[in-house]
Amino acid sequence: MSIKHFLTLQDFSTAELNQLMLRATELKKVQKSGEIFEPLKNKTLAMIFEKSSTRTRISFEIGMSQLGGHALFLSPRDTQLGRGEPIEDTAKVISSMADGIMIRTFGHDIVEKMAEHSQVPVINALTDDYHPCQLLADMQTYHEHRGSIEGKTVLWVGDGNNMCHSYINAAKQYGFKLRIASPEDYDPNPKMVEANREHVEIIRNPMDAAENVDLVVTDVWASMGQEEEQKKRERAFKDYQVNTALMQQANPDALFMHCLPAHRGEEVSAEVMDAKDSVVWDEAENRLHAQKALLEYLMADA
Repeated sequence: MSIKHFLTLQDFSTAELNQLMLRATELKKVQKSGEIFEPLKNKTLAMIFEKSSTRTRISFEIGMSQLGGHALFLSPRDTQLGRGEPIEDTAKVISSMADGIMIRTFGHDIVEKMAEHSQVPVINALTDDYHPCQLLADMQTYHEHRGSIEGKTVLWVGDGNNMCHSYINAAKQYGFKLRIASPEDYDPNPKMVEANREHVEIIRNPMDAAENVDLVVTDVWASMGQEEEQKKRERAFKDYQVNTALMQQANPDALFMHCLPAHRGEEVSAEVMDAKDSVVWDEAENRLHAQKALLEYLMADA
């Protein structure tokens, strides 16, 4: 049986992604009911963090615990990766002992190389290019609040970053239309936009782009590693804040999402963050349940 990895949403079919989404909601109900469910008993997930995290570490570590398994936190300071050991060698060693590998790192080529040389499933918990685990939680959250996202219109406001790239993949996999409102010089990968042009369009003016959309999503103006560009980005993105005026352009039942951490007063106003149609806290919690569904799918014995 071949090993299944989760490096981008493209690694799973639409049917598999929908199955995971429904399973995540089931596992959420199981956990809320107090039922003990341990399909990963005695299994270990090695978690490699080359980028810091709050939600990713907590959700994967608690998720493994709730499923009866164990998660092992590894930072560059704790491993030979920090001293230059090749990814190939690290992958071979860790996968000979652990039952799964989760990695949060910089270049997407790193997770690809990890998967190529691993004997166990590898999960991309964020690279500079993609953040597929967040999309599992986002799609679960939308489904729980509004039903199927198929045929809906989603607006991405801000930087064409790793989250934006994963939303492009999601538009194709989940069957929705994606509008991207980014300032000049901050567009997503043009090859991705072109390859998905039947699902994706760039509309430069965010107020125009927000008209009649069903979901508005944004992210910080300066991601990890871009802090030195903060002032430059503040100038470039000053007209790309998700605020009450923008949300009023959307459909009356439109939801707002943000992968967090959020900078109130920058990419999103405090009023929108705390409004009744903001589902950012459900979205954050669903990282736990969506990833449990993923871990069960990849690591549980058939």
